[in-house]
Amino acid sequence: MEHDKDSARGLAQLEGYLLWNAEVEDARRRAVRFTDQLPWLTRAQREDVERAYTADRVAACRETLIRVSERASELRGEYSERYHQLRKRCLAAVVLAVGAVSGACAALTVLAR
Repeated sequence: MEHDKDSARGLAQLEGYLLWNAEVEDARRRAVRFTDQLPWLTRAQREDVERAYTADRVAACRETLIRVSERASELRGEYSERYHQLRKRCLAAVVLAVGAVSGACAALTVLAR
């Protein structure tokens, strides 16, 4: 059981690593495309612009991921609470229904005598 959790955690970390590296690589590709539109830049200027563009894009992605992660955690908490309330209501409804059916059966048994 613990081995399964470790495996799942490891796979999730690997997936996160691969997704983040893909995002960084996408930022680099976009930086190159951006500097390709500026043919007058020197090689050093091009590298500086690409580095700054990539850093800005990566920072923006990181901020977005943090906001999404925080919101997902909030929603997980909200939905967990709603699920527990719904479970309590369903259990109460089942108990009430079983009690009503039992009471009806008992009443019919008494009346049938």
